[in-house]
Amino acid sequence: MAHFILLLHESPANWADVTPEEMQQVIEKYRAWSQRLVETGKLAGGHKLRDEGGRSLARRNGSVEVTDGPYAEAREVIGGLFVIEADGYDDAVETARDCPHLEFGGRIELREVEPT
Repeated sequence: MAHFILLLHESPANWADVTPEEMQQVIEKYRAWSQRLVETGKLAGGHKLRDEGGRSLARRNGSVEVTDGPYAEAREVIGGLFVIEADGYDDAVETARDCPHLEFGGRIELREVEPT
């Protein structure tokens, strides 16, 4: 089986008015979904990224520039990722189709991991 990464794109504005109770319900949906992946042997890993912080690095004019970000004001950020095992893109799409991220206005970028 191949590994696929699900990059969870989201708009920070979608979460601005979520209460702690609502956030707990969201977390439970992700937990239940990832547990189903564990039970079927498809989950290879995953991480929630911190909402604030991070750095962007780019080489410009021969030197590396480092900038802070992303920020909550950003239009879209990557909020987390999952790594799954699948037989191909069709199987990976079927696995990702019911990810709670899509339920909450997010977008999933699905990419195959190059075997090493």
